[in-house]
Amino acid sequence: MKLYDLTQSYVGLLDMADTLDEETFIDTLSAISEALEDKVEHTAKFIRCLESDMEALKVEEKRLADKRKALENKVSSIKEYLQHEMEFSGIDKVKRPTLTVSIQLNPPSVEVMDESVIPSIFMIPQPEKIDKKAILKALKEGEEIPGCEIKQSKGIRIK
Repeated sequence: MKLYDLTQSYVGLLDMADTLDEETFIDTLSAISEALEDKVEHTAKFIRCLESDMEALKVEEKRLADKRKALENKVSSIKEYLQHEMEFSGIDKVKRPTLTVSIQLNPPSVEVMDESVIPSIFMIPQPEKIDKKAILKALKEGEEIPGCEIKQSKGIRIK
């Protein structure tokens, strides 16, 4: 989806955005010659176009994941139905020229009813995680925390 009218140079680059490696892409972008302010404007519009494509892909990924999950649930329900019908009829196996359907035992598994009584030797230690938000808040409030300091970098904002 194109949000802006871009010059032909940027349109061509946009069309190649997902096929060029990063270095070639930046070199090609650098090779576009125009006044710096025009280049900044067009490059920002170019970024907006790519961001728009990213959002569209996120929406599509979610839609496809939801569709896959719905199909997985349907397959699971149909398998349960089929197993119930075969068990009710006393049939363990149906063999046909194109496929064979049989009921078989699954591998043994463990069902935990009460985690609090499980001996500690069966517990998997979880790695500790650093709470960077809490550290930032404490540093902003003037607290000194060994091994930490506030870092502030610069970045492009397009409004």
